[in-house]
Amino acid sequence: MSHRILNCIRAGLVVLVLCVTGVSAQTTDPVALAISAELDAITTSGVSKVHGVDIAMTDLLHQFYSRRQFQPAWTQPQVTAQLRKALADSHEDGLDPADYYLPLLEELSTQAEAAGAMAVTRGQYDILMTEALLRLGYHLSFGKVDPQSFDPQWNYGRTLARMDVAEQIEQAIAARDVYQRLEALKPTHPLYRGVRRELARYRDIEAHGGWSTFAAGPTIKPGMSDERVPGLRQRLIATEDLPADAAVDSILYDAAIEAAVRQFQQRMGLDVDGSIGPATVAELNVTPAQRIRQLRVNLDRGRILLQDLPEEFVVVNIAGYTVYLIRGDQIVWTARAQVGKSYRQTPLFRSEISYVVFNPTWTVPPGIIQNDILPAARRDPGSITRKGLKVLDRNGREVSPSSVDWSRYRSGNIPYTLRQDPGPDNALGRVKLMFPNSYLVYLHDTPSQALFERADRSFSSGCVRTERALELAERVLNDPDRWNAAAIARTVASGQLQNVTLKKKMPVLLAYWTAWSDPQGSMNFRRDVYGQDARWLTALNAPFRIRARPLFETAE
Repeated sequence: MSHRILNCIRAGLVVLVLCVTGVSAQTTDPVALAISAELDAITTSGVSKVHGVDIAMTDLLHQFYSRRQFQPAWTQPQVTAQLRKALADSHEDGLDPADYYLPLLEELSTQAEAAGAMAVTRGQYDILMTEALLRLGYHLSFGKVDPQSFDPQWNYGRTLARMDVAEQIEQAIAARDVYQRLEALKPTHPLYRGVRRELARYRDIEAHGGWSTFAAGPTIKPGMSDERVPGLRQRLIATEDLPADAAVDSILYDAAIEAAVRQFQQRMGLDVDGSIGPATVAELNVTPAQRIRQLRVNLDRGRILLQDLPEEFVVVNIAGYTVYLIRGDQIVWTARAQVGKSYRQTPLFRSEISYVVFNPTWTVPPGIIQNDILPAARRDPGSITRKGLKVLDRNGREVSPSSVDWSRYRSGNIPYTLRQDPGPDNALGRVKLMFPNSYLVYLHDTPSQALFERADRSFSSGCVRTERALELAERVLNDPDRWNAAAIARTVASGQLQNVTLKKKMPVLLAYWTAWSDPQGSMNFRRDVYGQDARWLTALNAPFRIRARPLFETAE
């Protein structure tokens, strides 16, 4: 049955609304009656649809319209134009205007404004405009994707103080600043603004034809000549790694193009060697469309992660293999990191660093016992000793590895503790930074310093190995009188284990960014080592849904 026929039927039923709803007996506005009828139909039928499309904010719609006696809200051309512009501009934030019915609203607007427009059409248009406002406000405030839907342990995301949403809408309409109020919901962090700017740039690149595929072949090194070099120049000009006026006809791989390639490699997180090998070719051939999808995913992450940030915090970018200390909007310290392998992923969560351990012991966690220790110990118990580990029974007494029948155990939950004493070869190095979590994950030093030189650094069993970890410990302790660099050096030299509680806990965020603009304005991309982007993109392109966790604080 067509919407036109349904609307005619509904128009005939509007006269019954006064009997079954809370519309004032004095209400004669046919549009108000139509709005009431639409919302009543949702309540009585249990089907949340208006004009054949799904409605998600039914409770808020009822609250908003019942307060205003179901009078239409979107009657001022200036205000309706502001909202429709905000819906259209959501595209610039990587969102889909169709999530907010924009094509349908444009069509209904024409119908509703026509002479003799049916009250039902005008009522449906008004409801859908309000629903669109609520949906866009939700996405800008909380992000579209609910990460908890594919990661039950997810503990990021904001919960706002209770507010009167209906009253907020009334105020925005009355003040005629709907567009500005929606803009104010977006994250203001420079990272978000930078990625948003790059999304526009990459869409422009795509609109102008993108770039050609760079042909595979032998590695091109500085000083060599190769027929692919002119194409390489064009490709680097497209992403502004090379000036637009650079010559494009020479086949010589000269110093200018080498500098541009090194810059490109740096931005992509590759080994910066100036050579055009397979890894560099692969990144050169990522299409603008793929980069656009990557930017959209990271913008949505930003709407979740970049709201209500603490003034000072440590953040680990797992995909970027980097640790940062942030103060305000400024990076005040940064270092390279080694993170979990693809099959022992470093988890994403938020916590607070509460204490630091100098000269730590290492107690081997059950997962490493099961996957790494036991297979070798079954063949040769002496392998435990060679790893620098002691075997302690339940009473804390040391026992010989050869006295244990390791073949009896298949899981990592064994009746022994495997421990490594403090020292330069300890798996945790000279310091670890502790924060409560159920994953047994923390930041720590490492004796495997050479691995920091690798471009891809997913080597650990889940913890975050941190370059120059003693520097980070000094900064998070923030106690220059007692715990300056010299005092820390003396403590480390003593070889004695020492716990130090922070005077003020330091928030720590373990996050996953594959696209960001750095403080110098350069766009960085990283490979999706854990496959997180693919899942996020699927959810970003899925139909609208509200997250399971409450959006607002509940009353006590």
